[in-house]
Amino acid sequence: MEPLNWTRPSACADSTNCPEVAITGDAVYVRSSLRPTEVTQLTSTEWLDLLAGIRNGEFDI
Repeated sequence: MEPLNWTRPSACADSTNCPEVAITGDAVYVRSSLRPTEVTQLTSTEWLDLLAGIRNGEFDI
């Protein structure tokens, strides 16, 4: 696997508990900055579905 370029939201710039994302030509990788060795791999379709669900409030408590 190629080295991943992890990014996080600008609102988390100085925080230690942030989501991090790395996007490649084949997949989207997601992890927590608290557990950087635990990485989830998504297809681009799964990533877009996740973002839509977040925006639509599907995961609101």
